[in-house]
Amino acid sequence: MRLLYSILSLRKCVQRWPYNFAFNAETFKFRSSSTISRTGFDNYEEARISWNFEIPENFNFAADVLDVWADKEKTGERNNLIPAFWFAFEDGRQLKWSFQDFQRETMRTACMLEKQCGLKKSDIVMVMLPKMPEFWLVNIAAIRIGFILSPGSMTLTAKDIAYRFSTLKPSCIIAHETVVDLIDQVADCCSSLKTKIVVSSTTRRNTGWLDFHSLYKNADTNHKCAETKSNESMMVFFSSGTTGLPKMIEHSHSSYGLALAVTGRYWLDLTSENILWNMSDTGWAKTAYSNIFAPWSCGACVFIHQMSRYSPDTALKILSEFPIDTLCAPPLAYRTMVHENITSHDFPKLTHCVSAGEALNPEIIRLWEQATNLKIYEGYGQTETVLLIGMFKCLDYKPGSIGKPAPGIDVVILDENENELGAGLNGEIALVRKKEGIFGLFNGYRNNPEMTKLRLTEKYFHTGDMAYYDEDGYFWFVGRNDDVINSAGYRIGPFEVESALMEHPAVVEVAVTSSPDPSRGEVVKAFIVLKDTYCQKNEQHLIKELQDHSKRVTAPYKYPRKIEFVKELPKTTSGKIKRFELREKEWKKN
Repeated sequence: MRLLYSILSLRKCVQRWPYNFAFNAETFKFRSSSTISRTGFDNYEEARISWNFEIPENFNFAADVLDVWADKEKTGERNNLIPAFWFAFEDGRQLKWSFQDFQRETMRTACMLEKQCGLKKSDIVMVMLPKMPEFWLVNIAAIRIGFILSPGSMTLTAKDIAYRFSTLKPSCIIAHETVVDLIDQVADCCSSLKTKIVVSSTTRRNTGWLDFHSLYKNADTNHKCAETKSNESMMVFFSSGTTGLPKMIEHSHSSYGLALAVTGRYWLDLTSENILWNMSDTGWAKTAYSNIFAPWSCGACVFIHQMSRYSPDTALKILSEFPIDTLCAPPLAYRTMVHENITSHDFPKLTHCVSAGEALNPEIIRLWEQATNLKIYEGYGQTETVLLIGMFKCLDYKPGSIGKPAPGIDVVILDENENELGAGLNGEIALVRKKEGIFGLFNGYRNNPEMTKLRLTEKYFHTGDMAYYDEDGYFWFVGRNDDVINSAGYRIGPFEVESALMEHPAVVEVAVTSSPDPSRGEVVKAFIVLKDTYCQKNEQHLIKELQDHSKRVTAPYKYPRKIEFVKELPKTTSGKIKRFELREKEWKKN
């Protein structure tokens, strides 16, 4: 099945980027100010109108995409000098695999897991691996065999793992040696768990664990890929759990494996000549987005740096030393990098920067562009979906906006009664449910039909996120529905207040939430991390200065009536600020 390329016209992606010049001041100025799409996505409205996509009955990302790119390398249609997978170890070693290399090694992994470990189609397998090549081998081997993969963060506790065992009921776990003891603490509570495989660099083995590398090196490289239906379950992600217990989000072979090709072409703007570095850790859906499906759909190179602990200085050095032309990073990374000595670094190959995960403050966008001469193109999506809204290169750039709906996605703003709202009105972001379904939408919350029905109604999929769109059709993120503050009848989104405060030179990070108030019901409270140079200033004078600044930058009624200075903000392991945690503490305290 090779419909993917003809349907999406992705053959354009193999055309060479026409500007292949050496670095100097003049080319840097041209390169960075250019908004030319590398994939030919130059007319937004035309792409929306002409969108026509039918999901095939069968689809398998390994056979229908990766193996096709391997064939293109053999015939010379893809440049063999650009790897498909480029892994940089912290000790300086580098691994580069072509699509042909990757085809061979993922087939070897599939043979090992199927023949020597007994895994079969539809088995459920949990994976806890850090950034290492074996993580990508296991992901694609899973697709070749047809078993259901569920990645987990390396920061999970024994309690977290026990919860996943009890809800997911995996038959196998593939884990790094550093978490084996943790898993063994709770493994007995999971009666479905039959096979445990460790990826280890030592000879030490816990009882009952199979050694990945011993089995891998002797495995066959000739594997027949399973035939998988497009709607068959492929992956299960656990939500980040910023509110309540994590939910199991189930994706099919087409909802991610096929639909993320659109994200790759239109937002990441990738061709087979490009090298993408996405900073996401392995336990999150963003790795599936931008380290697997989106880039490889376009034949691009996935660059991974081991970087076991994020450092803004290290990130800037990586961008300087490697020929990365596309960067996908969370807001936290951009926020920290702009406060480093960023102007001392050159990024001679970098041409395209994107951000997702949570909204990015316009001030950070300004500082990044000031230092690099590159814009940051924001995107909005959820684990349950593919990219829904994006700032695409063919659009007039509006700093702070998350852009316009992606081709194939119909987005509306709803009130609490599912009435569609017009321009300028805050409401919930929702997707219109068509007869053929919603492109790229998940299968549902696994074993939770009630939650699925709550989010996916007869007409819409409810995201739970608040936004509005302006007269030009650009969307502006407001916050999670739970985060919106209702103060004396005014509905105030935390993000717009945070954006205003971020423009003040004293502020490094900020989180805004509600705080109880006897007369107004609740008021805006800002938790602020200060720059070191402001920590010794008079606290009351600085609070007044920040409040006055907020009144000047945004509507006066939105200013934070309460401000608290903190050393750090609570975050999820994926870097998202836990506003709900701040809110709960604030309300309990008062």
